[in-house]
Amino acid sequence: MKIGIYTLGCKVNQYETQAMETALRAAGHEIVAFDGAWDACIINTCTVTAVSDRKSRQIIRRARRTNPGAVVAVCGCYAQSDPETAAALGADIVGGSGDRMGFLRALEAAERGVSTDEPMARRSFEFLPAGSLSGRTRAMLKLEDGCTNFCSYCIIPHVRGPVRSLPVEDAAREARRLADEGYRELILTGIELSSYGRDLPGKPDLIDVLEALSAAAPALRLRLGSLEPRTVTEDFCRRCAALPGLCPHFHLSLQSGCDDTLRRMNRRYDTARFFLSVTLLRQFFDAPGLTTDVIVGFPGESEAEFDATLSFLRRCAFTGGHVFPYSPRPGTPAAAMADQVPHAVKLERAHAAAMVVEELAETARRAMVGRTVPVLFETEEDGCTRGHAPNYMEVIAPGLLRGQVLPVTVTGVEGDLLIGRAVPGKEAKGIL
Repeated sequence: MKIGIYTLGCKVNQYETQAMETALRAAGHEIVAFDGAWDACIINTCTVTAVSDRKSRQIIRRARRTNPGAVVAVCGCYAQSDPETAAALGADIVGGSGDRMGFLRALEAAERGVSTDEPMARRSFEFLPAGSLSGRTRAMLKLEDGCTNFCSYCIIPHVRGPVRSLPVEDAAREARRLADEGYRELILTGIELSSYGRDLPGKPDLIDVLEALSAAAPALRLRLGSLEPRTVTEDFCRRCAALPGLCPHFHLSLQSGCDDTLRRMNRRYDTARFFLSVTLLRQFFDAPGLTTDVIVGFPGESEAEFDATLSFLRRCAFTGGHVFPYSPRPGTPAAAMADQVPHAVKLERAHAAAMVVEELAETARRAMVGRTVPVLFETEEDGCTRGHAPNYMEVIAPGLLRGQVLPVTVTGVEGDLLIGRAVPGKEAKGIL
């Protein structure tokens, strides 16, 4: 059958969608454009904010309206948190945040007109095949699912459940397979990647699995997803720096640069501990990419607290990041807090913080001019190829270079792109 797919939310959702696409194609189904005609569709939803909920509902309504006779199957975090509404909006199949293969079996049965009462599991780690990006140059591998941090603004621990991890040996086996198939980079994802291994025998941690992946597939570039700042210790940095394929790009979720705000958010660190992580990474890595997420307009955030966040962003000198105005999520402690910040003020602060982040990113890009870095080229267009440097900055160079890792001398900056000259035929060695 023809199946359209729509994905909202994070990289874990993207990974799980790609895994479902792989399984569906292997079963003989055709993946088609979501905006066209299909026999069935999958909507992989998000519930991280109230805005995410609204978008998920809109897509379900749209799918039901545009293909009224087809099967609409909804999975993901919104479907986990509010399955009754998803069904009321027109979903024929409602899964959740786990058991993607059981969800696909239910979809196939519904398309055949067969009902199934097969329960969908959620509390154990479900191994899914690594998802492909950019024409088999990069792949994603989910190492971990679930979270038990319970930040005051976040519903995810309730819809994703406790921490479940992919065993080290299974992760290493998958990395070796992907390297043998010709992939050049492996992006490691998780709902709370820093919690990796706490549920496994012997409690291996994130650096243990990174070392195993590097040993199993030394030719693969390894790229980390978002990290909790306390993960970054001197031992972690020293062992990471010894891995030849680890990309020096570290995404540390800040959320606020004010200690009082961090306490209300129920974050487990303060700005001093966060800045220690930044300092250690710059001590052990040459010009690493340091990116972050920031929430502005959190309940109770005063002008002084917001100014503290702006100052801390500059102090950390991030190379990029994302800024979000706080969005109340029903069911979380923050949604019931007093002193909610007016919407207009949140938007104003988000704009101001985004301007600071962009200024820092532009400074970081300008500092790359004249440097030579190994770039994994991924997508070709109009006689040029784009790819990523190890620090995750996007680079464009003349030539049809997809799938190659070539040394590139950065000659300029155009918008958010680095402009460079590649050395064709001279395969880059290592990361730095």
